[in-house]
Amino acid sequence: MAEPDGAEKYLEGYAHILTSACATGRRLNRDELAALRAQGERAAEAGLGLRLLVRAHLSAAQDVRASLRGASADHLLAAVEQAVDAFAEGHERAQRLAIRQQEAARREFIDDLLHGRSDAGRLAERAERFGLLLSHAHAVAVAQGTEPYEDGYSVTRGIEASLAARFGNRRILLTTKNGRLICIAPGDEAEVLAFFAKQAYAATDGGRVAIGRPHPGVGGVVHSYEEALNALDLAARMHLKDPVLHAADLLVYPVLTRDRQAMADLVRSVLGPLQQARGGAQPLIDTLNAYFHTGCVAAEAARQLSLSARAMTYRLERIHQLTGADPGDPVDRYTLQTAVVGARLLDWPDETL
Repeated sequence: MAEPDGAEKYLEGYAHILTSACATGRRLNRDELAALRAQGERAAEAGLGLRLLVRAHLSAAQDVRASLRGASADHLLAAVEQAVDAFAEGHERAQRLAIRQQEAARREFIDDLLHGRSDAGRLAERAERFGLLLSHAHAVAVAQGTEPYEDGYSVTRGIEASLAARFGNRRILLTTKNGRLICIAPGDEAEVLAFFAKQAYAATDGGRVAIGRPHPGVGGVVHSYEEALNALDLAARMHLKDPVLHAADLLVYPVLTRDRQAMADLVRSVLGPLQQARGGAQPLIDTLNAYFHTGCVAAEAARQLSLSARAMTYRLERIHQLTGADPGDPVDRYTLQTAVVGARLLDWPDETL
């Protein structure tokens, strides 16, 4: 009986092993098992599937059976079981090794891509293996949950399956780094990252997602990734509550802190006097932040801070007395609000400026 195409070369010596074992009813010896495992490894490296190869072994065993008589034929099934098991073990071992090598290559590529390492041409060439065309613009979304996530986690696999079901074979790369979920998508396909953000927010049990702006070329991925990371850091510092952050909506904050020394001087000069208040500056900074966040509606700010209207009024008046700036005055309000933003960004008054 003919073996399936491509399998013949990986059956070398198999019939002889079966015949020899059946002649005396013995089990396969160590050398025979090792030879079969080696054949299985070579077959896996050649890309042949295990189903095809098992079928070939069973087919060859039928040819051997035709030449056996009596007790020898009765032992054939046990010999075939041993032989196929050894062959499959070698095949599976080679596949596991190949998977580990692929995972290592993928991880190395991700690290190089997100840190801008490696030659740009070489990086672009490697990127095509993972579905990215770095000659185009790309945007990066980063999701951060209550616990770290890695490749192979159920959350990661679930989101990857959802993306594949929704967008098919589009050029999307989902990975993890430093415990965060990362999605890289073509810059002109905003719906991909929006869908990823929705899935990640639900899967990470109320985590937060930041989306960088699209940028072209190899360096564009790094730029977008860093924007997303900075947005997450900014959200923590500013106590932003939005579950999905867009770096494009937060550009004012990097502008404000581009000259850190100037911002520190503003915070010290405008808000420094608040340190004279009982309890220090922080409660009054929180008061200003709530006041500005509610559109300068004192009653709503008082509710957010769990204060009475009278206590809120007192705090605003105290701020005016200490700083000389009136939160209700449009000109003073801008200066105070900018200083409050700067205090958040610079972790003042916890950090010394």
